[in-house]
Amino acid sequence: MTADQFRYSATGLATSILALIALFAPLLAQGQCQPIVDSAKLAPSKTPASTAQPEFFDEPQFTVAGVTDTTNLGGHGSNVVVRTKEALAKDVVSLGTAPVNNESATKASSPSAAQVEEKDPLRAVHEFQRAAETNPSESNFFDWGAELLVHHAIEPAIEVFAKGNRLFPNSARMLVGLGVAWYTRGSYEQAARHLCEASDLNPGDPNPYIFLGKIQSVETTQSEGLVERLQRFARLQPENALANYYYALILWKLRKSPEDSGNWAPVESLLQKAVRLDPKLGASHLQLGILYSEQKDFRKAILAYQKAIETSPQMEEAHYRLAQIYKRSGENLKAQQELEVFDQLSKKRAEEVERERRQIQQFVYKLRVQTPGAQPQ
Repeated sequence: MTADQFRYSATGLATSILALIALFAPLLAQGQCQPIVDSAKLAPSKTPASTAQPEFFDEPQFTVAGVTDTTNLGGHGSNVVVRTKEALAKDVVSLGTAPVNNESATKASSPSAAQVEEKDPLRAVHEFQRAAETNPSESNFFDWGAELLVHHAIEPAIEVFAKGNRLFPNSARMLVGLGVAWYTRGSYEQAARHLCEASDLNPGDPNPYIFLGKIQSVETTQSEGLVERLQRFARLQPENALANYYYALILWKLRKSPEDSGNWAPVESLLQKAVRLDPKLGASHLQLGILYSEQKDFRKAILAYQKAIETSPQMEEAHYRLAQIYKRSGENLKAQQELEVFDQLSKKRAEEVERERRQIQQFVYKLRVQTPGAQPQ
């Protein structure tokens, strides 16, 4: 082989390797909430995602064909997780009313909330789709995806949010919607990855962190990247009660065992700060009670649980845990009273969730045959 042939062969090989790396790099990162490695990259972009009007280049891979009630949906996982998924979907919809700071988007052709309420859900989602295809703005894509999500059309919602993310990569709420859709589908890792990306777009925006906090509050597994984002939330917004609470909660969950007391002091400090900033934050009082219970300081635990109940009377867990403390302390009558309240609240909450699920009709959709490259990521 001549020197020229060798150089030509080596160049071709290098080009092929680089192409393979570029092809598989997104797949290697998929499903991971990556640690923060360069704070300089976290500054929000001041450049619009696209200066040209984007288009919905391909037909959606689904068809919304009808609606049905949600009584046959059932739930995956614990009741708390199911309720969290329902609440997160509603929270995503509420982001549709928030101003978009980092995208030049318009809602000129998007159906208004009043219009949607007056029409049946099937007609409404078709209007959202038509608006997004006619005027493919960030707002129209987000509203379409949110409407699909709240009506339990999870795969179509993932597709729309993923398409919106490709067209508007600087839209944090699009990533939030995509993350919540994946979480509702049952993929915690995918959800965490997209929500971490949303928090990195604009580190000063509290919304992605709050969604991260709500999800990790009901999950048992955590990732290093998730811990770092919630730590950053507390660092950037030290006067935000939720920032302190969610960071304290994830530190608490990082314990190796219930006897691991290594982070008791910082957790207590963060929780105490949270209740100082927002005395009505019942969840923080509850977590203080849990901390004191494990420290066997039952007097402080009782006071914290009572404060949680005072600020959030409908919090079932506070009544249940207070009953356990009373029982251990020999106050059986008080324990029985708290357990009765717990049972009543649990039954009432279950009825409320069921009533809400009946009110929200589920979209019936059909997925079209997809090519390998059409799968949403």
